[in-house]
Amino acid sequence: MPYATPAPVTTRQPTQIRRLLQERLDTLARAHQVPGAQLALHTGGVTYAVHTGVADAATEEPVGSGTAVPLGSVTKVYTAAVVMLLVADGDVSLTDPVGTYVPELARLPRTTVRQLLSHTAGLPTGPDSDDAAALTPARYLSGHATATVCPPGSGFSYSNAGYVAAGRLIEEVTGMSWQEAVRAFLLEPLGTAPAFLTDAVPARPVARGHSANALTGRVRPVQQTLAPVEAPAGALLASALDLVALGRVLTGEGPRTVLTEEDAAEMRRPVPGAHPGVLADAWGLGLALFQDGGRQWCGHDGNAQGTSCFLRAEPDGGDVVAFTSNANSGTALWHELADELDRIAGVRVPPAPGPRDGAPVRALPQCAGTYRNGTVDYRVTADEQGSLALSVNGDSPAPLVCHPDLSCDLVDPATGRRVPGGRFLRDPDTGAIDRLQISGRMARRTDIG
Repeated sequence: MPYATPAPVTTRQPTQIRRLLQERLDTLARAHQVPGAQLALHTGGVTYAVHTGVADAATEEPVGSGTAVPLGSVTKVYTAAVVMLLVADGDVSLTDPVGTYVPELARLPRTTVRQLLSHTAGLPTGPDSDDAAALTPARYLSGHATATVCPPGSGFSYSNAGYVAAGRLIEEVTGMSWQEAVRAFLLEPLGTAPAFLTDAVPARPVARGHSANALTGRVRPVQQTLAPVEAPAGALLASALDLVALGRVLTGEGPRTVLTEEDAAEMRRPVPGAHPGVLADAWGLGLALFQDGGRQWCGHDGNAQGTSCFLRAEPDGGDVVAFTSNANSGTALWHELADELDRIAGVRVPPAPGPRDGAPVRALPQCAGTYRNGTVDYRVTADEQGSLALSVNGDSPAPLVCHPDLSCDLVDPATGRRVPGGRFLRDPDTGAIDRLQISGRMARRTDIG
């Protein structure tokens, strides 16, 4: 894809770039109460890697360049890449029904492998990890992935259940466990030392997640709660340097034993119907797609218990940026740091979505109702003035600020800060508001005929 404008050029020397990256990472980690973080940047044929702080606030073990951090949903990129390798070998076709490989989904004959990897299969998000803790993949999928929230290919709904199914596909086709397949097909060729949340004794240094409270200044370690069955959706640990190795594969620069340029381009191709709302501009096969002028970036965000990780890769210029942190406040650190990479190293990362400009329309009482995605209930209420609030599974409601196009921002009750939340959608035949897409997950209204 041609550039709309030339890429920024920096005249700084590599040693100066690395020093500035280190200074900003150190400063921002302290400002955002992040115990430990890593940043790796590959640009102009040079890879810069910096890290700061501790892997565990309780033990004060330092973060190193090889410390592995729970990646959360960035794991899905690895899972999708393994499926793509099976496609390249002729063992799987992206147009095949998922039920060809996953017996529990044989009741969904119109759902394809491509839709599964791009969150357009219409599958619900899946149950809470606590409820899934004792489930096998077969029981999980039979109980939580047979009723769709929208017809396959008709819309985007982010789904952990879809990646449990992708892991099941890998196991059925290869005869290996998901963990064994990821290790053999992807991690070892990339030179990434394997680390999984299920490891009783990690084979490499790992970071612990933390909860940072901005009001009290307290930072405390937290436990990972991902259910074993959810491993293909979020069980990997890796460093920022490991993520750069993966990102270079996604740009077509990585080892040819992993993905060819053609296979990487297939993963980056926007899938029809994949409109992820606030998550990204489009979606490919396991990849969020971000548009910045004439440049398309790909990558994924991941949040585990007390960790925040990000990957961005741009195939035209070959730039790759990876960030890991071991605190829930790491997301804010990433956004601030990413905004400065252009100034420091001439690498412009697509900015995070912000609240909409212009005057909102607060009074939209017709949006009030109950919306459901699998086991998750979203209740939208309206007060006497028609202003909306959103409650998830009975939690305390948070205000919603809506706009004329039915997009909406969530409002933090404590700070009043607005963040993009999602959008309401209308039935194309009746015009009635019948769906809510919130944080990429589609929920169908249950209180209308």
